[in-house]
Amino acid sequence: MTSQDTEKSGKAAFDTALNALGVWTKGAQAMTVEVIDYTRKSAESSADAWEKLLGAKSLDGAFAVQSEFARSFYEGFVAEATKLGEIYVEHAREAYAPMQAAFAEPAR
Repeated sequence: MTSQDTEKSGKAAFDTALNALGVWTKGAQAMTVEVIDYTRKSAESSADAWEKLLGAKSLDGAFAVQSEFARSFYEGFVAEATKLGEIYVEHAREAYAPMQAAFAEPAR
């Protein structure tokens, strides 16, 4: 192996790692945007629930408001966790693809 081959190999490894880092960064940004959006929606939902709770005319009405809020909060949380998981898996696959090709190359 010549020094040029070593240089090419090193540059290819560096480019692969840099590409993977770029994908991970893009994924982290997508997840951050998603979490910020979910947090905003959750805060708005909580504020709406408090308004409804304060306006309840009876204890049964207050329980109904609280039950509805708990149900919708749980459903929203599960949906958001699923969405974040999908984003994570998608970006992990994208980041791993160049490395997988690089690791498979010496076997050829």
